[in-house]
Amino acid sequence: MNTRELLLDSFRAAVGAADPLKIVPSHLPDPPRGNTLVVGAGKAAAAMAHAVEAHWPVGHPLEGIVVTPYRHGFATSSIMVIEASHPVPDTQGEMAARAVLESVHLLKPDDLLLGLFSGGGSSLLSAPIPGITLEELKSITRQLLLSGASIQEINIVRKHLSTVLGGRLAAASQASVHCLIISDVTDNDPASIASGPCAPDPSTWEEVLGLIKRYAIRISPQSLAVLQENHRTGGEETPKLGDPLFRNVKNRIIATARQSLAAAAQFFRAHGITSLILGDTITGEAREIARMHAAIAREIRHYSNPYKPPVALISGGETTVTVKGTGKGGRNAEFLLSLAIALGGLEDVYALACDTDGIDGSETNAGAVITPDTLLRATRAGMNPVALLDDNDAYTFFDKLDDLVVTGPTRTNVNDYRVILVM
Repeated sequence: MNTRELLLDSFRAAVGAADPLKIVPSHLPDPPRGNTLVVGAGKAAAAMAHAVEAHWPVGHPLEGIVVTPYRHGFATSSIMVIEASHPVPDTQGEMAARAVLESVHLLKPDDLLLGLFSGGGSSLLSAPIPGITLEELKSITRQLLLSGASIQEINIVRKHLSTVLGGRLAAASQASVHCLIISDVTDNDPASIASGPCAPDPSTWEEVLGLIKRYAIRISPQSLAVLQENHRTGGEETPKLGDPLFRNVKNRIIATARQSLAAAAQFFRAHGITSLILGDTITGEAREIARMHAAIAREIRHYSNPYKPPVALISGGETTVTVKGTGKGGRNAEFLLSLAIALGGLEDVYALACDTDGIDGSETNAGAVITPDTLLRATRAGMNPVALLDDNDAYTFFDKLDDLVVTGPTRTNVNDYRVILVM
């Protein structure tokens, strides 16, 4: 097996460990005395819904609505799948969110609300609170995504501007609530995944206003007045820990980044390669994280410290990119371009960085790969790697080298998967 295929197969092992069709069935709750309503949102929501239908006990009523990004649909029969925009919301997501909320309001105490949530749900359940228009919500979201704010910070704002997120979906239900969640955040906190539709929200309006100011988010005077009024009066606040409404609510994490990294590590060990998991909670600017990873790879390559090659350095989490240029490329491509520059063509060092959902940022690739001759090939192609990195144009760099990894939507999401292979 060549090195590129080794990297790609390790990525497939990581994604396979978070496959909803494999992991959902063993976590299904018992059917209630009444009806079961399935609602969900996220990149894995449709695949999760398919798994529920395939394994739900015969003779027990089941219906519902799940929202997933465009091209992430999956065949279902009794559960409606609606596709909407991600990461910036659209009218499809707004209509779906309102339909979900209306369905939940109809539940009775003997019924069950079965929630299926994964990363991406925040933008898909996009019905804004009174006084905030969808266009304003879209503008705020776009700016936050480009600001360098962490996903947790972005979600603090989104939870407060939504009628569904931040525990508000659970608050609308008279029935018991049981949520199955595929985690795409570093702390596996249900309040952060898909902005926690059925989880207590510890954040406040004061934090929202602070983030708007910190990241210089442009907002209309009318919308700012709504935020300030809610802060002043406590209006439209999200439900908090200790609220009685959460007594009959269960949020269960069924897949995490750690599980996927462990699957990749086992894959490499089976091929006689030492595996070192650097962590599943790595955050920070993608280009800076890459430089630190390059230093570790160089230490192993030159000094066999802490392990003698071959070694696979595996990591997960969610880096950020503060966009200052005009190019294209997600955080994984930016990580790799910075890594290639930092390694400087170091012999026998290869790497892959991909988002487990199959989409690196807003582009069509999952990520990319680098090889020891990446910089040499770039020079021959007339490219300046440093200039492209400065322009946030890593996509163009790897596209011209034919080193993009394109998988299409994987219909799951446990965040980023990175591996540096020191042979």
